Amino acid sequence: MSTHVDPVGTGIPKSDPEPKWLAVIVLAAALALDTSSVAVVNAALPVIGQDLGIGSNGLQWTMTSYAVTFAGFLLFGGRAADVLGRRRVFTFGVGLFTVATIVAAIAPEAEVLMVARALQGVGAALSGPASLALLTELFPEGPRRNKALAVYTSVGASSFSAGVVIGGVLTDLFSWRAVFVFNVIIGIAVLGAIKSVLPASRRKPEKLDIVGATSVTGGLLLAVLGLSQASHSSWTDPLTLGPLALSVILLVGFVFWERRAANPLLQLSIFRVPSVSAATIAAVVFFTAVLGVLFFAPLYLQGLLGYTPLQSGLAILPMGITVVVSANIAGRVMAKVGQRPLLITGLLLIAGGVGLWALTPLDGNYWLHVFPAVLVMSVGQGVAFAGLTAASLTGVPQHEHGVAGGLNVTAQQLGGSVGVAALVTLAATVTTTGEPQDVLSGYHTAYLASIGAIVVGIAFIIALMRGTRRT
Repeated sequence: MSTHVDPVGTGIPKSDPEPKWLAVIVLAAALALDTSSVAVVNAALPVIGQDLGIGSNGLQWTMTSYAVTFAGFLLFGGRAADVLGRRRVFTFGVGLFTVATIVAAIAPEAEVLMVARALQGVGAALSGPASLALLTELFPEGPRRNKALAVYTSVGASSFSAGVVIGGVLTDLFSWRAVFVFNVIIGIAVLGAIKSVLPASRRKPEKLDIVGATSVTGGLLLAVLGLSQASHSSWTDPLTLGPLALSVILLVGFVFWERRAANPLLQLSIFRVPSVSAATIAAVVFFTAVLGVLFFAPLYLQGLLGYTPLQSGLAILPMGITVVVSANIAGRVMAKVGQRPLLITGLLLIAGGVGLWALTPLDGNYWLHVFPAVLVMSVGQGVAFAGLTAASLTGVPQHEHGVAGGLNVTAQQLGGSVGVAALVTLAATVTTTGEPQDVLSGYHTAYLASIGAIVVGIAFIIALMRGTRRT
């Protein structure tokens, strides 16, 4: 067998494809950790709240403390992967995530859990962009890359719903802490396999944009803080207006800084690529809607219908299965129809599924009201995720794939943090009495708002990709 090493210096023999497919498994496992952790605690939220004495408003931070740091450090993670070496940054990110998960598993109080979740987000932000860049490094453009991306994206798309299911099962059988123990086991397994299956790192003599990373992370954190404050005070409260104003200042400052920085965190010219801009918009509205449902669904199923965490998790189980199937089919169809039809069709299906969630009654029946909503939305997730993942890298030079991947996952987490925080605030604003029907009306209002966001997003995507063909 030949041991010729490929030109990019991966050290993997060209004639032996097996290590590359083992690498796909490792990278997909790390992606599953990153993406499922956004939703993995959702089914356990009521139990965590009772155990650690966290109110309904504080429960949101169990999810958003992860999503905010994930979103805030993703651009830095993508840039760090391209500059410091992809395998090196990937390893550090998975390691930090695993250590933070151990802390979350043994957290004695809410504050420790929130800090651990935030550190998990930083670790995921470092490993996420590096994993996608490593995948494209291992597989040049062509059928084999498309196949690898199909596996990678199907794992990513199904991980959200799988996280809800696993969280529900482990919480019901053991405790909410078992959710984090499960992730620790996967993290250790990934760390053990990295050196043998992933290409070695290559460092570039460039500086990292610490100012840009600090401003964008601070801006996102303050945005979520302000929106969260509004949900239990008012929009005119100084504790609401102050963080929101500072958020705007930091994010605007980030844009101006990036335009002048010698080694910017994000080359703003990347938005001139229509597919990248379309994928960014799709990612924001996709994750706002889907993670909004995954936040409210356990509260509806457990709080209003009386499900146990296990029953709540099993209720979402068809989502994971459907997403895997639809994402794989979409990956094959994409070569024939292009990315734009997948993006639009997938988002329309997600909107349809969320619309069915908006019709759920106080005495809802699973097969009549919940299952159809889960099924329709799941098909849309698989179709849209395949399209937006491919579109996020289309027209981007290989050496910038780390940043491009980081940008798209940042957009996803913007939906998962700022988008969901806005939906939670809207639901809380509508809910005035705390009566079950009033609470459900708040959920429904949030669902309708996310549908509106999807419709606006589709309009922008159509305009951006109008002149493209089969992309």
